Amino acid sequence: MDEPVGKLRQELGETVVTPAEAVPERYWNDWAGLEPVPPRALLRPATTTELAACLRICNDHRQGVVPQGGLTGLAGGARPDGGAVALSLERLTGIEEIDPATATMTVRAGTVLETAQRAAEEAGLLLPLDLGARGSCQIGGNLATNAGGNRVVRFGMAREMVLGLEVVLADGTVLTGLNRLIKNNAGFDLKQLFIGSEGVLGVISRAVLRLQPRPRSRSVAFCGLRDFTAVIALLERARTGLGGRLSAFEAMWPGFYALLTGRLPELRAPLADRHGMYLLLEAQGYDPAADGARFEGLLEELFRDGLIADAVVARSEADIRDLWAVRDAVAEFPRILGRHVNFDIGLAIGAMDAYVAACEPRLAARFPGIRAVFFGHVADGNIHVVTDVPAGVRVAEIEAEVYGLVREFGGTVSAEHGIGTIKKPYLGHVRSAEEIAVMRRLKRSLDPRGILNPGKVIDL
Repeated sequence: MDEPVGKLRQELGETVVTPAEAVPERYWNDWAGLEPVPPRALLRPATTTELAACLRICNDHRQGVVPQGGLTGLAGGARPDGGAVALSLERLTGIEEIDPATATMTVRAGTVLETAQRAAEEAGLLLPLDLGARGSCQIGGNLATNAGGNRVVRFGMAREMVLGLEVVLADGTVLTGLNRLIKNNAGFDLKQLFIGSEGVLGVISRAVLRLQPRPRSRSVAFCGLRDFTAVIALLERARTGLGGRLSAFEAMWPGFYALLTGRLPELRAPLADRHGMYLLLEAQGYDPAADGARFEGLLEELFRDGLIADAVVARSEADIRDLWAVRDAVAEFPRILGRHVNFDIGLAIGAMDAYVAACEPRLAARFPGIRAVFFGHVADGNIHVVTDVPAGVRVAEIEAEVYGLVREFGGTVSAEHGIGTIKKPYLGHVRSAEEIAVMRRLKRSLDPRGILNPGKVIDL
């Protein structure tokens, strides 16, 4: 057994430290589809003290450490390459406190998002963060990547839900900033350094999350629209007609809808006729007696004004699940497309359809036979592109085309999934040389030996 792993075992024991030969394959990779890499060891601390000891020892021995949450990332950020040890937060779990008066939750980083959501619901509150991987992803990973998801249009990114953090630095120093105050302008807001930093500056161990009142009504409609111009017009009307009740605005281009409803027999197609665009519209409110009528009244106006060609309105929780199932069926892409690549891009809303119109023929001309589909949250400027990978084509070639076009349209290569290793070559498409230089200065200051998630996001 090599020296750093031996030292870790000596101080922390076999419950925390698993040697390389005994590490299960699930810790070798995340969902990015890269080649799995076995870590040098697996560390599974159950307390902040154990986490701090893990990092202190690794820092002393210049041992690279790759933090891991639920391993649902799509950018390669949790892949333990380069001889690193894997640092799993899965034992650092639990809801420590829910304070109804301040509407806050104090939660450990390894807690699964769905577990935290249920705890908030049982307390009569809402944890607004929500994404498809809710049953696997963990709070620490959500914050480290500044997760977005389905409700950004109403509640913002994960960053907007964080009041305080406890973070362990590379040398084992514990920053305990578990602030519970909405108003706290005492010095630098250090938590913002670590939210979205993908574990390259420090490892989040605990968080204070801001909760919201639990909605008492939910209205959902699946709509067929003429084109993307109608989508934009409908968004403007939904913002004014629903106000703060607008909770989801999920747009799907025809290729996405046709692929999923055509290839998944178990998926019920909400609309039989073909349309130029499809939209899942959701509103959540606090007045069950009036909210449904307000929602349907808006739909009637949109029909009358020609913005909606057809729609199905959910009448039950089962209907809501069925309508959302079309959007959530993205989990079936491996089954439908086989080898494929996911893109998570951000664009100005007005540029989205032009981007799609330019991207499809560009990909088809460069890679004959490729299939590309487009969908996304749209109202928050985020769309996803998914393509299969034709035989003989390298993923990097497809990435260069998609991200090159993003650069031409002035967008971002990462709206909500992070940079990791996959998007690292394209960081310069979005950030200036001066910004990247400042990122490197921060990295060198907080992690001078470069042990935290080495090779991810930026180099020293």
